[in-house]
Amino acid sequence: MKRIIPFERLHLLLHELAGLAPEDVERLRKQFGPNEIVETPDGGWRVLIKDTLRDPMLWFLLGTSVIFFLTGSRTESLVLLVALIPFLGMDAFLHRRTQASTAALVDRLATQATVIRQDQRRVVDATDLVPGDVVEVSGGEPFPADGLFVTADSVQVDESALTGEAYPVRKVASLTSNDPGRDVAFDDSAWGFAGTRMLACKAQLRVIFTGRETLYGEIVHTALGGRHERTPLQRAVGRMVGALLLAAVVFCVLLAAIRLYQGHGWLDALISAVTLAVAAFPEEFPVVLTFFLGVGVYRLAKRKALVRRAVVVENIGRVTTICCDKTGTLTEGRLTLAHHYPADGVTGERLLAIAAAASRPDSLDPLDTAILAAATDDPEATAIANFPFTEDRKRETTILKGKDGTFAVVKGAPETILLQCTAAEAEVERWHPQVLQLAAEGHKVIACAWRDQVDDVQEEPAEAFTFAGLLAFEDPVREGVKEAIAQCRAAQIRVIMVTGDHPETARAIASNIGLGGRSPTLITGDELEQCVARGDVNVLRETDVVARAVPAQKHTLVRSLQG
Repeated sequence: MKRIIPFERLHLLLHELAGLAPEDVERLRKQFGPNEIVETPDGGWRVLIKDTLRDPMLWFLLGTSVIFFLTGSRTESLVLLVALIPFLGMDAFLHRRTQASTAALVDRLATQATVIRQDQRRVVDATDLVPGDVVEVSGGEPFPADGLFVTADSVQVDESALTGEAYPVRKVASLTSNDPGRDVAFDDSAWGFAGTRMLACKAQLRVIFTGRETLYGEIVHTALGGRHERTPLQRAVGRMVGALLLAAVVFCVLLAAIRLYQGHGWLDALISAVTLAVAAFPEEFPVVLTFFLGVGVYRLAKRKALVRRAVVVENIGRVTTICCDKTGTLTEGRLTLAHHYPADGVTGERLLAIAAAASRPDSLDPLDTAILAAATDDPEATAIANFPFTEDRKRETTILKGKDGTFAVVKGAPETILLQCTAAEAEVERWHPQVLQLAAEGHKVIACAWRDQVDDVQEEPAEAFTFAGLLAFEDPVREGVKEAIAQCRAAQIRVIMVTGDHPETARAIASNIGLGGRSPTLITGDELEQCVARGDVNVLRETDVVARAVPAQKHTLVRSLQG
């Protein structure tokens, strides 16, 4: 997922790390506006009232009720006022739900940020940030805007809100060299995105995009700015009501003219025409349609389904394809230890104890959390030195002091750990197919090892380890997903998994839940864009999984299927 920085914004990368001056901040804020990533819908309740007042049925029922009231028919007036409840109640309920969903989107965002300006650290409201600012983000904090890492040592980020990736993502500092006269693309490993969260360590970020220009802001704008089209049933009812209304108006005018011709006066003619209109005008159709759509919204809400517009209830019955996210939807959205494979002479409990000793209890890394949750034995040792994971070393080493002396434990990428061990080459070859198979099944695989004697605690030991075994982690499938997929298939509804996750992980999950049979058809988000650009939509008819898809590509997929 490369992000392009336009040429005219590359000058932001050239500012000193000491931060912007006040005059620069003011100038950039005027140019780019405040960092409002999720904008509150304009007008609030006033917009709701304005939209509701556009409904001609509302004015017809209200006007007729007033006439009945003035002529002494209080019961009829009250009945017509009661008929307004479904209209007003439905609009108010859906408005409240939309406001609540918007508030939930805001909860993922940073409210404050630590910014460096003129070599001084200060805490400001996140909305005050501007492109060019340098911000510091610590473990557990969300990113306040989209930017490039200028310092990043052992940084891990939870990006599941944007990509669906359940595993922590490693980040590296960006190279700020640029080619004058051209836009520059930076790989996602150098970006920190608003709406995502730092898991470990501390880093500095150069803000590049703020507000609606952030990826998160683009998603929110797309979600809240969808087209409000009328459904086929609404259009059919509208045409029928229009035809009947025309006929009713003709008869009402004719009746009023007859009453005037007979000498009954204007008031009698008006009441007679309105009475006929109430009897002839098909107000029941819109009322009943609105009422039953409201029942559908209520039933969906009880099942925790967010419905922005009542007409969706009708459209649900027309669904032919469901595009579904993976992480947190088909899966539980959390890492668990699925399998452990101890080496010869090592028990499963011993393997887990070694892995737990190499994990930090205060870490926000989901891998450490899963290991510590699975381990039962206490190593009865105190950590005296830690060498955290880096992209170069691909391992984390901890030196501990126990009752039998000082020892070291290490966990990390299997190919790295095996090279540190005294295992024979034949044993390394024996574990290699196991690692490949687990990775192909969508697991996150790490290896563990230990060393009994460490003399120098200031230097990380890099050899003479004893291999302990492999740990395989997964994001488990949610209960009931397989049955739901089977129900959709029985109803002739296609299901397409659309995720930002790795293709092999996505394929493994799809096979596990019965999506696409034993060999689901998979394409990547980039391949999807290329097919749509060529007009080759036939590929979409056979696709079961779209992997490595960014939010804009997910939107492209849905629009293409609708077309």
